[in-house]
Amino acid sequence: MANSNNSNSKTSFDNMKYEIANQLGINLKQGYNGDLTSREAGTIGGNIVKKVFQSYTGNQYPQLDTSNNK
Repeated sequence: MANSNNSNSKTSFDNMKYEIANQLGINLKQGYNGDLTSREAGTIGGNIVKKVFQSYTGNQYPQLDTSNNK
């Protein structure tokens, strides 16, 4: 039964991956994607992390505070 749960999470992850790639205009196909640049793959991965963080905490991904308030 644990295998069924793992299958659902893998399907959800794949759906999210393809949805994000589509939103970014990156042609991601099922199977081998060796033609992607490192930048494209990293952009997809970074956006996945942001989305997972947001769903886990309910907050936007934290932004770096660059103000010099002392």
